[in-house]
Amino acid sequence: MKTEFTLLTLSENFPDEESCIRYFEKMRWGDEVISPYDSNSKVYKCGNGKYKCKNTGRYFDVKTGTAFANTKLPMQVWFYAMMLCLSHKRSISSCQLARDLGITQKTAWKMLHKIRQYMAMENNHTLSGEVEIDEAFVGGKNKNRHKDKKVEKCQGRSYKDKVPVFGILERGGKVIAKVVPNTQAKTIVPIIKEKVELGSVVYTDGWDYSGLHGKYVQRSVDHEKHFYGTTYVTDEGEIIVVSTNGIENVWSHFKRMIFGIYYHVSKKYMQRYIDEYIFRFNTRNYSDSQRFNLLLRNVA
Repeated sequence: MKTEFTLLTLSENFPDEESCIRYFEKMRWGDEVISPYDSNSKVYKCGNGKYKCKNTGRYFDVKTGTAFANTKLPMQVWFYAMMLCLSHKRSISSCQLARDLGITQKTAWKMLHKIRQYMAMENNHTLSGEVEIDEAFVGGKNKNRHKDKKVEKCQGRSYKDKVPVFGILERGGKVIAKVVPNTQAKTIVPIIKEKVELGSVVYTDGWDYSGLHGKYVQRSVDHEKHFYGTTYVTDEGEIIVVSTNGIENVWSHFKRMIFGIYYHVSKKYMQRYIDEYIFRFNTRNYSDSQRFNLLLRNVA
């Protein structure tokens, strides 16, 4: 089996159900099968891919306790769904996935949400060094709404009709993003303290977070005054770039994913779509097969 594969060569690596199961077993257990009911128990191999836990007397297979458990779909279909989702630059809609795999849209929608649950593990890093923070407000524009659906005074930082999302980008590194109830300092500051190491340099877009004083170095730009950033050199020769262009670039690509693929996302599931995008961004330097294996390990 090739260690590097693409959507085109996926059928060569996983030509049948048995090959998918064996690959997932290797990913989950390595060389020794471990019972999900008692990790210290001896395990007996049975027929049809089943195993028996000696201490509990219960049967299981490699799918037990994972996203693949209790599904009527073959593992091969799940592998193709994951690869189709990951190989597209801005993801794939449930309607398109249903056509590609010959399944119903409802089934494809559920599969994609299952996959997103395991992408969320990549949205939980601790960041350090120089970080940029910013909020985004995800939702439709008033000018695109019918006149009886327009919302008054909803522009700017108003989120009456939008979902506020808070993001933190480590320059040259990873990003995390969370749906928040509001963008007040009492909501934002605890997230920064939890996810950013003390002593880091925090770049903001003009908002002064008093709760960060003494714990972080805070530098700001002021977009309201059309100040979008500057670069200067300190007496020690350190080059300082004051801007939040990095995190704003993250939001730009995220909104293009929403508008280009999904068109509309409900507030209820917004965090899952954010988790999917963060997974893509944080693995932007991975190959398709590396990204596929990372996601499969998360499932395992």
